[in-house]
Amino acid sequence: MANRLAGATSPYLRQHAENPVDWYAWGDEALARARREDKPILLSIGYSACHWCHVMAHESFEDPEVAAAMNADFVNVKVDREERPDLDQVYQTAHALLTRRSGGWPLTVFLTPDGAPFFAGTYFPRRERHGLPGFLDLLPRIAVAYREQGPAIAEQSARLSEALQSLEPGRNDAPLPVNAPAVALSELKRSFDATDGGFGSAPKFPHAAELEFCLRAWKLRGDDGALRVVRTTLAKMAAGGIADQLGGGFCRYSVDAQWSIPHFEKMLYDNAALLALYADAGRALRDDGFGAVARDIVGWLAREMRAPDGAWYSSLDADSEGEEGRFYVFSREEAQEAMSADEWAAASLYYGFDGPPNFEHRAWHLRVAVAAAEVAQLLGISLPDVQTRIIGARAALFAERETRIRPGRDDKILTAWNALAIGALARASRAQDEPAWTELALAALDALVATAWRDGRLHATRHGSDVALNAYLDDHAFLLAALVEVMQARFRAQDFALALAIADRLLEGFEDREHGGFWFTSHDHERLYHRTKPAQDNATPSGNGVAAQALIALGHLAAEPRYLEAAERALRQFAEGIARAPNAQVTLLTAQERLGEPPATLVLCGDPVQTRSWQRALERDYRPELCIVDIGTGTDAPPSLQKGARPAQSAVAWLCRGTQCLPPIASLEDIEAAISGKISGQSGPLAPMELK
Repeated sequence: MANRLAGATSPYLRQHAENPVDWYAWGDEALARARREDKPILLSIGYSACHWCHVMAHESFEDPEVAAAMNADFVNVKVDREERPDLDQVYQTAHALLTRRSGGWPLTVFLTPDGAPFFAGTYFPRRERHGLPGFLDLLPRIAVAYREQGPAIAEQSARLSEALQSLEPGRNDAPLPVNAPAVALSELKRSFDATDGGFGSAPKFPHAAELEFCLRAWKLRGDDGALRVVRTTLAKMAAGGIADQLGGGFCRYSVDAQWSIPHFEKMLYDNAALLALYADAGRALRDDGFGAVARDIVGWLAREMRAPDGAWYSSLDADSEGEEGRFYVFSREEAQEAMSADEWAAASLYYGFDGPPNFEHRAWHLRVAVAAAEVAQLLGISLPDVQTRIIGARAALFAERETRIRPGRDDKILTAWNALAIGALARASRAQDEPAWTELALAALDALVATAWRDGRLHATRHGSDVALNAYLDDHAFLLAALVEVMQARFRAQDFALALAIADRLLEGFEDREHGGFWFTSHDHERLYHRTKPAQDNATPSGNGVAAQALIALGHLAAEPRYLEAAERALRQFAEGIARAPNAQVTLLTAQERLGEPPATLVLCGDPVQTRSWQRALERDYRPELCIVDIGTGTDAPPSLQKGARPAQSAVAWLCRGTQCLPPIASLEDIEAAISGKISGQSGPLAPMELK
């Protein structure tokens, strides 16, 4: 019989609906039963694409003996970390404090009925193995400890609560650390792997936020060392096995330092961040190869991750047919049979089929083993000939792979991750001059607004037509940032109005009114064991950092000082932490720099053909501190963007920074000159612009 998870919005929870475990979703029913029966809660947190989550499910949660032990002594709660990042943040941090180890998924935490964690771990095998305690052995010991060690557990809980609280920022009277960006850049260069790219050693994650910070530092400060970090890392990743060499897109991380073998899950959020980064790097460095990587990401998104209404699904599983990576790897025979002899001659060298297998000593996971130019030398043929053969080989291998059983897809629609994808598509469309990507962004945005934005409130997740859960800080911050990006790709009055509404909801529902900064959960959210105010960038950028950046941008577009003041309060709240570990908080650092030196805003108005032509020409250069908004004829633009009378000429532009604007400019050449002068500080006095 199906358990309570059968009707969940999360595909991950529904994967456990046939378990013999008496699962609950997190909520009042489970918590009330735990209190009523004085039973500890066994909290299991995972996600659909997680390989080790599947392993533990097969070994333990599908096993009747393990399930009987769980059901006898615990109230069992299954959580999708993607739907409930609020719970995941709290209990991952608690796990780190309790075990002095880094966490991960599956996360296994034992709680008192009031939600206080008293024992934690990640994956447990069914029986003891490789130094890990067996889950079946552990369960009765935990149950006995709960019954017999109540006072000790209560004392530990009190200390843990104090420790969690000590991790949150305190008073906000520290000055903003003006040298923090330079310190962060120095730290990133120090940890940079100059041979293989990325930061540190294995396992290696993309760290898109840090790479974007380095790219921006190169452009604004001419830092060639920062450029090396970006160029090397993006090139090595694109050639590695973390990149899907056939279908486009990137896996979550590499288990080795050379980016060769990933854990094979493919997440929407990673690919959104990398899309924007590769598109910007392609534009900034005039590198068509990086632009091609961006196009491959969009191709994968449109082919495999797009819902019928235009929104974006969440992830692809690491496993297929019960094995991690099975969908992606090839035997030598499979590869050779799929292509022509000429294609094989080039592809066997290019992808390393002439060497030993790189996946579990039995198969090949594709990565670029030998550059195409070197393949041409080895074969004594031209580079264009090699490139043609590789294109053919890639198409043949992709066609063969498409006949296989596909990895599972998590088809829930997450607001925060969709917002990241929308913003990335809007930016990438401008960076690579791909108007069709703007259409993808707008379709996803409209689908999100039609479903997740209801009666002035945002929801965090949707499956089919069912929305669920109060939206979190990241949902609001990422959507606000996406709207700022979309308005630069194509201005629509409805998006401006929505941006104001989301910004107001951020201030009203999430801001710490006493100290500044934004809580991860809203003021009317259910009360959890601990309430977090996250500042660090992780797999996704800091919600506080993105909120601050977006509020600064919108504050200038809307001429609304409340948004700028909220951003400043947030930065001051985190000033001490930024000074202590700036390289872990680069999203906040960028907001700090933009608060001190507001980005320039260029408003284009007039004949849409002329203004679009200007914008396309201006977007050919990477200008991270310039926001271009084309309001067309300006008839539906808000007053804050109508900088003057509608132009008598075919089109005009206003260049503004902060509260000041230059007189109207009527030619592309003069716009370019004004931008250069303004950014270098050489322009003349600007006329003041009123703030509301």
